[in-house]
Amino acid sequence: MSNVVNLRQARKVKARADKSRTADSNRAKFGRTKAERIAQGTDQARQDALLDGAYRESRRSDEA
Repeated sequence: MSNVVNLRQARKVKARADKSRTADSNRAKFGRTKAERIAQGTDQARQDALLDGAYRESRRSDEA
């Protein structure tokens, strides 16, 4: 014999799970303090400058 499933309750459980998954994603994406965002931006700028300075030749494509 199979179990009887209340579809209304099953939909609600699925909706809660989807909402929880979206909330976790948003926490990871937006859940940083202003200081953390500024620090990451500074670090990224420093890494970009270091990488740009490491090229032997100009990166411009019109110089051939």
